[in-house]
Amino acid sequence: MAIVVFGAGFLGQRCARDIPGARLSSVDVTDTSAVAEELRTHRARAAVNCAGATGKPNVDWCERHPFETQRANVGGALSVAEACAEARVYLVHMGSGCIFYGPAPAAGGWREDDFANPTSLYSRSKYAADLMLANLPDVAIARLRMPIAGEPHPRNLITKLVGYKYVVDVENSVTVIDDLVMVIRALIAKRPTGIFHVTNPGSMRHRDLLRMYRDMVDPSHECTLIDERELVDRGLATHARSNCILSSSRLTALGIHMRPIDTALRDALSQYARHRKNGLARGTPPKASGEVAASEAHDIPIRTSCGGARSGPTA
Repeated sequence: MAIVVFGAGFLGQRCARDIPGARLSSVDVTDTSAVAEELRTHRARAAVNCAGATGKPNVDWCERHPFETQRANVGGALSVAEACAEARVYLVHMGSGCIFYGPAPAAGGWREDDFANPTSLYSRSKYAADLMLANLPDVAIARLRMPIAGEPHPRNLITKLVGYKYVVDVENSVTVIDDLVMVIRALIAKRPTGIFHVTNPGSMRHRDLLRMYRDMVDPSHECTLIDERELVDRGLATHARSNCILSSSRLTALGIHMRPIDTALRDALSQYARHRKNGLARGTPPKASGEVAASEAHDIPIRTSCGGARSGPTA
C-alpha cells in the first residue's frame, strides 16, 4: 500500500523522493473522481496534498486571479479530502503559516488554535481551506513557512534571497524541508488529526541567512537590506507580506521534534554549497531572479498552472 503525493511541484517532488512507498500524482485535484482513482490505483493508505496555487512570480498573481486561486486552494483541498474520506485514507494537507500577520496575541508565537488575520487573497484562500478541513476525521493540516532546502530551486528561500539586489530584513519562523519531510512521515505513522505548525524552533532574520550564505557558499555575494515598510511604498508588492513567529506546541506534545533553526539552516546551507559547487563545475551558474526580496512567506513551493488546478513541476 502506497502513500500518494498530490502536486508535482517542488514540495511534492521532495516528498515523493524522500518518503518510502510514496507515489507522485499530477492529476487535477479539483476533480474528485480523478483523485479517487489515483487512491484506488495505488491502494493508498495515506495521502499528502501538496497541490495548490501560489502564483508566479509571487503571490501578487493570486490577487489578479481570484477564482483560479480559490478553485485550487479551497476547491482542490476539499476534493482531495472528500476522496480520502470515501476511501478511508489518512490525509496530510499542506497548509500555510502565512495566514498570520504581525505579533502573536500571547508570548511564544501564534498557536494552532489562534484565529488568523489573513489580508492577501492567497492567505485568505489557505485559511478558508484550513477552516473546512480542521475538524474532519483522519485529516492533519501541516502549516509551513518560507521553505528552505539544500538544493538550489526557484521556490527555495535561499535561492530567492540571494537572487535579489534588495532584501527586506524581517524576523520569521521558517521551515527546513528535510525536517518537514520527517514530520510528514511521523504524522502518517501516528495519524493525529487537526492543525500542526511545522516550523523549526527559533526564528531567523533574512540578514542571518545571507550572512551564513556569504560565510559558507559565496563570499562575494552582495545585497542591500531595506525596511519592510518600503516594500509596498516603493510599489514593489501589491500587499504587505506575512511576518510572524509560530509556536509548534502540538508537534512537541506528540513527541515530534524538529531541529533548532540555527542547526537546520547551517546543514541546508552546507548542502547548498555542495550543489552550487557541482553546478558551477558543470558550467551552470545560479540565476538571479529579480530586484527585490520580501518575506515571500506566502509563496509555498506548490503551484498550479495559471489556467487551472493541475499541479506540475515548477519552472
